[in-house]
Amino acid sequence: MTAPGPTTYPLAPTVVARFVGLGLVGLALVMFVGTAVVAVLDLPPDLLVGLLVLGVAGVVTLTWWLRTRAWVLRCTAEGYAVRMVRGAGVTEARWDGVEDAVTTTRHDVPCVVLRLRDGRTTTIPVGVLAVDKEQFVRELQDRLQAARGLKPYRPQGDSSPTPDAL
Repeated sequence: MTAPGPTTYPLAPTVVARFVGLGLVGLALVMFVGTAVVAVLDLPPDLLVGLLVLGVAGVVTLTWWLRTRAWVLRCTAEGYAVRMVRGAGVTEARWDGVEDAVTTTRHDVPCVVLRLRDGRTTTIPVGVLAVDKEQFVRELQDRLQAARGLKPYRPQGDSSPTPDAL
């Protein structure tokens, strides 16, 4: 049996909105300090317009990058990589090094914990992924089973395609 193709899980829209909001707050602080500097040093006010244009361009670029380029989890046939998650633990491992996967809640946030054979763990908060929680867990189970050479388990009545059917 072959493993599913590479999958990249981007940031959830709510997380993107939080980062963009932080960027806007940062821009407001920079503009406040810039205004004070222009007033105290009697500099031309046009400098503020330039600062504002640069700041808005920065926030727009941040938004574009978070929505199109940033990812939290990348899964391939060989293993996985996690980024942009503080406290994730092991950020990269091969599937054959994963002992099992469990769901848990940490700080009132639903998470999937990948327990590695050497005792280390990777914690992935499911809420930061732009994917349905149940779908993510099923896809993760499929990858772990493929790494062990097992066919994915589908309950009776589940009509979703298995990798063999594709």
